[in-house]
Amino acid sequence: MNYSDWHIPFSEKQLTLAVAWASLKEVGARKENIPLIVKLIENPEFHLAGLTLFHGAVDLKAHDYIHILLGRGLLPEDEAFTIGYTMGATKQVGIAEAAVFEWVTRHLYPSTYQFKDRDINIFYSALKLAESSNCVALDRVDYTELIDGPLQQVRSKLGINENKIRAYYQTEKTLYPDSKASRRLLD
Repeated sequence: MNYSDWHIPFSEKQLTLAVAWASLKEVGARKENIPLIVKLIENPEFHLAGLTLFHGAVDLKAHDYIHILLGRGLLPEDEAFTIGYTMGATKQVGIAEAAVFEWVTRHLYPSTYQFKDRDINIFYSALKLAESSNCVALDRVDYTELIDGPLQQVRSKLGINENKIRAYYQTEKTLYPDSKASRRLLD
């Protein structure tokens, strides 16, 4: 399976986080392939002197877990949603911080990682969705304690509101019918 085809649907409830993550590793997603600028911006392991530029920064494994819990694949729209939701779940991202992150993703990231208009729209939608939810700050979660839990149970424990996510996914699917990532959201 190609990385662009990898996707654990949001409708998946019984698979454990560990099994879902193992399937991601099978598609060959490697952290060595991530450009340094992306690591410096998004991964706290690469922040200088412990300074975090943006709220919601997580290491790659936690980022992968969040992809799985949100039912998102690895396409640009999926990245935009996952990052936006993670940042929004902190309830600490202001307009200026979001705008700076947008600028960085549009102008400093290598072309294959840059967010386009659609991705930016999805990023902001996810940011707002998470801000309006009762979800815990996903950047503060110890996922090792949740690794053997079924996805539905883990989502519930973290306060990821399935009804809100499904309603947004229906909207995204309608807004972007030509997007592979958006079309498969409710599978």
